[in-house]
Amino acid sequence: MDAATEAGLFVPARGDRFQQQRKVFGVMPFTIKVSSSDTEGRLLVIEQDNAYPGGPPRHVHHEQEEWFCAVQGTYVVEIGGEAHRLTAGSSALAPRGVPHSWALEGSEPGRLLIAFTPAGTMEAFFAATADMAGMLGPAELAPLFAAHGMAVTGPPLRGNE
Repeated sequence: MDAATEAGLFVPARGDRFQQQRKVFGVMPFTIKVSSSDTEGRLLVIEQDNAYPGGPPRHVHHEQEEWFCAVQGTYVVEIGGEAHRLTAGSSALAPRGVPHSWALEGSEPGRLLIAFTPAGTMEAFFAATADMAGMLGPAELAPLFAAHGMAVTGPPLRGNE
């Protein structure tokens, strides 16, 4: 365990574990709340801001469960072909090996807490997306997803499923 976490770990509201500013695909700000280095790779927790409808392509994690909790806004989370509507305080779990995706709905901004267990290389995946200028298509994303233990299984949700 990291020496900084032996006595616990505090990250302030809207803060990042490492006091960094990051964006997934160069457009969606996110903060790391619990780093994989804090848990010997057992857990990664991020908080992600979304200003525009939509989300990532449908995909599957070969080694991680992915948990979503809406903090603000309305999201649709599709897991194994079944859609769930998330509003503030509601959550959904996508088991490893089950295709899933999510999308912000409507014109209001949203915020999600997302946890991965085990963390695997998800933190490295997010770092690799930070320099991108926007969301790429599923075919262009496939090699990046594959390099981090995932597979693209379909197009993104539209945000109004």
